[in-house]
Amino acid sequence: MIRFLQKDTKMAKAIYIVIIGAASIGMVVYLIPGLMNSAAATPDTYAEVFPHWYSKILRTGDTVSLQEVQRAARQQLQQYPQYADNPMILNFMTQQAGQRLVQQQILLTEADKLGVTATNDDVKKFLHTGMMGQTIFPNGNYIGDAAYTNLVNTRANMSVADFEDGIRRQIVIDRLMKLITASVSVGDQEVRDSYRKENTKIKFDYAVINGDDLRKTINPSDAELQAFFQKNQARYANAVPEQRTITYFAFTPNQLPGGIPQPSQQEIQSYYNQHQSEYQVPKQARSRHILIKVDAGADAKTDAAAKAKAEDIAKQLRNGGNWTELAKKNSDDPGSKDSGGELGFAQPGRMVPEFDKAIFNNKIGDIAVVKSQFGYHVVQVEERQDAHAQSLAEVTDTIKATLSRQSVSQAEDNYAKQLQQEAASKGLQATAAAHHLELTTTPPVAAGGTISTLPDGAELVSKAFQTNKGDKPQTATTGEGFAIFQVTDITKAHAPTFADWKSHVLDDFRNQQLPGLLNAKTQELANKAKAGDFAKAAKEEGATVKTSDLVGQSAQVPDFGAVGQLAPQLFEMKPGDVSGPINAGRTGVVAKIDDKVAPTDQDIQKSFDQAKEQMVDQRRNEAFSVFAANVADTYKKKNLIAYNAKAMQQQPDQGGQ
Repeated sequence: MIRFLQKDTKMAKAIYIVIIGAASIGMVVYLIPGLMNSAAATPDTYAEVFPHWYSKILRTGDTVSLQEVQRAARQQLQQYPQYADNPMILNFMTQQAGQRLVQQQILLTEADKLGVTATNDDVKKFLHTGMMGQTIFPNGNYIGDAAYTNLVNTRANMSVADFEDGIRRQIVIDRLMKLITASVSVGDQEVRDSYRKENTKIKFDYAVINGDDLRKTINPSDAELQAFFQKNQARYANAVPEQRTITYFAFTPNQLPGGIPQPSQQEIQSYYNQHQSEYQVPKQARSRHILIKVDAGADAKTDAAAKAKAEDIAKQLRNGGNWTELAKKNSDDPGSKDSGGELGFAQPGRMVPEFDKAIFNNKIGDIAVVKSQFGYHVVQVEERQDAHAQSLAEVTDTIKATLSRQSVSQAEDNYAKQLQQEAASKGLQATAAAHHLELTTTPPVAAGGTISTLPDGAELVSKAFQTNKGDKPQTATTGEGFAIFQVTDITKAHAPTFADWKSHVLDDFRNQQLPGLLNAKTQELANKAKAGDFAKAAKEEGATVKTSDLVGQSAQVPDFGAVGQLAPQLFEMKPGDVSGPINAGRTGVVAKIDDKVAPTDQDIQKSFDQAKEQMVDQRRNEAFSVFAANVADTYKKKNLIAYNAKAMQQQPDQGGQ
């Protein structure tokens, strides 16, 4: 489904700002070391922030609720659905959201001390004129309490009171920032100098000495390598890591006693009855469209031309025109133009209102032209489904597969435990033979190593390094079943012989010699290039000459890197100048300036106001960052933040409020 047709627009962004309130200050004091140090009072409290030392005694601090934190974490999780089943990531997101909200509360507490507040009228004004105004007050008309409440509940997953309180907090923090940074200013000449520096562009030839190629020329004799090996004995003392020899036998589901278990029809029916909610299909419509985009603020002539084009395309389609060809040729929607305008199924309320109305009210197959905030859509609804429950017949195969997986998993666990107990009393060899399973002994395996005879031996190797030689048999998953194993030998970490480790010693020797050699070669190249012909000098040193485009400070140049970071001095040089040696990591570079284009005084004057505003904003953000960090550090040192340790360990529930 195309992204811009869905309602992830200014309204959604505004809601996200309210939920993750402190994000608007740039996470200026995010995860300050030592901030987590004491205990909050109640189970539903994530943390308390106390304005004064006596507030802590009286327990009259401002609270950050666990519900707020979990809601913020859920909102963040929606941006990264691939991590929904990862406990470590979920925990990190919860702590991240909690810290942001605590940092926000610290700033709100400081704002209160300074008399910075926001009223209900301020919130109303924000809702009218802020980024949400077009949604809540389209054309100046309020959408109504019911629609407003539904919008906040569904899009923000919170009550109207909490939503408006979040707006109030943001207004307070914005005002606090203005108060703290009111004296920040930037001189006019500083703006001009900065603009000139940031917008100067250069074009240059550059000679590249490739470190990888140079590395291959480092070919020491055996005597030199042996001397290096002896000199660095401490480095190689445990170069050969500890290894373990593992004896095991394994089974797959096909080798389970009685074969792979199959669920009965009664079990399938029972599962279906117990999971009815999973088989509810919401009301939805499948549609396709061709968008003729109209930019916001376009004049009447442009709008009329777009409408006429859309009407003409609709006429062609009604007369048998090909959707695929017409969409590819005309649509301004990059997400669907190459697939015939197909948008797939959408539920009510997921599209912008005008489009939503068309696909849920037009006759199936009809082609209509609909205008939205994005322009004119040639729309056809292809299929519509009422809300319904899938029948048992429709989902039998899915349920059968689910139950089969569960049954196999349980049967594997039981069989593995049975074999483990049997092997503990009779030994691996006898147990494997009794069940017609193959006994295997691995060659010595290092931690993190692989076992080529198993689909996935990672767990087996990991567990082998947690047990000792001769311990009772253990079990481990193999990617398609279980293995029952014992560690039968342990080879301690030790130093290798020179002969066994010669290739590694050569790599280490080359790595040690390369930086000095690369620097020397690049310096030699620079000296020759400055003294004579640039191309000739490069050829003599075996360097490759390349030419950049006309680039600015932020440009990435092939085999060079970020010019402004690696060689900012190039922007101070004149055409014809040759640089000194430039260390670009795996390459050594010498550059010769071909051309330099700096903004004129007229260019600077045209952009002066915008450039100055950006510099002032940057300085204000920096100043507020320092203020916020210092305030948070003070609260930390005075122990004015109390955390609920148990609440901090809870992960966000992925549904509900």
